[in-house]
Amino acid sequence: MITIDRVSKTKSRTLILHDVTFEARPGRVTGFLGPNGAGKTSTLRILLGLDRPQSGTALICGRPYGKLDRPLTTVGALLDGSGAHRARTARAHLRWVAASNGLPDSRADEVLEVVGLTGDARKRAGRFSLGMSRRLGLATALLGDPEVLVLDEPVNGLDPVGIRWMRTFLRDSAAQGRTVLLSSHLMGELAEIADDVIVIDKGRIVIQGRLADVTGDHHTLEDAFFALTAAEADRPW
Repeated sequence: MITIDRVSKTKSRTLILHDVTFEARPGRVTGFLGPNGAGKTSTLRILLGLDRPQSGTALICGRPYGKLDRPLTTVGALLDGSGAHRARTARAHLRWVAASNGLPDSRADEVLEVVGLTGDARKRAGRFSLGMSRRLGLATALLGDPEVLVLDEPVNGLDPVGIRWMRTFLRDSAAQGRTVLLSSHLMGELAEIADDVIVIDKGRIVIQGRLADVTGDHHTLEDAFFALTAAEADRPW
């Protein structure tokens, strides 16, 4: 389980997060929604030990990320890009990351097969398309067969076939008992796969709950989102 409890953060006297509290539970896909600058990435970075809050706690399976033994075996994360050096091949990158957590080299080829990159194992990461980089990032997240997945815009750069594959993968992951937390701007896509939804705006949680409860009387999750955040749908940025 992921537990965020009253996390607050400011930067240069600007409020980034204020008393952010929510849970993402095993066996469910939890969608994390918010306008640009709402605090989604800041929350995920704190959860993954990449940043520190002024107050509050962010726990994965009851422990801060920094206190996890062999963290890849507990949580797999996909944030910006694949994380691979442009000169490394996909297989070399995965083997290096596996070794850092005491995992066997064989896991590299296993996860490459899972994400459909077996034929590109010897290709350098710098030659990958955006969609291929996302798949390589996901492969990295899966190396330790973790019980928790934290994914930021996982379908970014994927073609329709890739998006459909990702949707199935995420649903299957939850069905296997994993905790899946993902942020996405694609509300129609998120509505297809999320069990629970958390909406954040201006650093504060606006609403959270089951998808049907968050959508409420609105026709779609998108309608609910704009009503809740008072965002302008035709805003040019």
